[in-house]
Amino acid sequence: MAQTTGLKEKNNIGPARMHIQEVFDLVRADIAEMERGFKSSLNSNVFLVSKVGEYILKSGGKRFRPMVMLLASRLCGYDGERHIPLAGVIEFIHTATLLHDDVVDNANLRRGSASANTVWGDGASILVGDYLFSKAFFLTVKYGDMRVLQVLSDTTTRMAEGEVLQLMKHSDADTTEGEYLDVVTNKTAVLISAAARIAGILAGAGDEKETALASYGMGLGIAYQLMDDCLDYVSTDESLGKSVGNDLKEGKVTMPLIRATLLASDEERAVIRKAVEGDDLDQAGLKKVISIINKYKGIEYTVERARAYVEDAKKELDIFEPGMEKAALMSVADFVLDRTH
Repeated sequence: MAQTTGLKEKNNIGPARMHIQEVFDLVRADIAEMERGFKSSLNSNVFLVSKVGEYILKSGGKRFRPMVMLLASRLCGYDGERHIPLAGVIEFIHTATLLHDDVVDNANLRRGSASANTVWGDGASILVGDYLFSKAFFLTVKYGDMRVLQVLSDTTTRMAEGEVLQLMKHSDADTTEGEYLDVVTNKTAVLISAAARIAGILAGAGDEKETALASYGMGLGIAYQLMDDCLDYVSTDESLGKSVGNDLKEGKVTMPLIRATLLASDEERAVIRKAVEGDDLDQAGLKKVISIINKYKGIEYTVERARAYVEDAKKELDIFEPGMEKAALMSVADFVLDRTH
């Protein structure tokens, strides 16, 4: 990954590309304040809510979605304080979906540690996820307005639809690229899009800039998930925080596999179908599928699709004047392609 030391001017159009750590440093104080609010909101008289909440908080996470919202708020010149609790709302919603996802997927690991459902059981994970959703909307009513509430209501509805779409395509070897992108758009990208749009709403940036930010977030979100698809096949267990090939083991047909299936021979498609539809994929079966993906350059194809979404997302920022915050958001988009976990 190309790095810069400090902020340098490039062709008089603003700061050059920033390292992701420099980007994070811009909003470090805001993230810390958001996490304090996050911890406070997890306090409950119900012991299990607090205990599971504390476990989730300690498990960390990249805080990628709040970072996008906080940077976009700065880009729009927002000088209030509501962006911090509302960034927490975004993270609450994201965390709630992870709790529910892990139950649906029967996942054992999350971010390199035992998933909450493994430690506390499926029931606790589902109910604490419900608590986080409820808390998110309580905070939205407290710190947002009707427009923010509408955006988040529409977003969570689409996320639920994305979850159901994914469930419908479970272990379906005939999943098309279009069907998969529908899942990605609704399940993952809409929340990042909402985070960016809400920043524009808070700042009163106007429809044109709001729409640009929402489109930036959408492209970013789709690319983020496509890169996740690649990492699932190429990372080590340690860097990924879950088993390599986990998506395939859970019956998820993602972009690298869809591309390989499209180009594969009938015999190779039979191997893929057996892996996707079977219940007992072993290492030998996984290696066969990965070799087919590699043969037809499914990873490379997916990376290029992600790159196209990132470039389109960056173009959406053309409406904004050059500056540190714009450079940071451009660098966040590049970081999506450079991720190793």
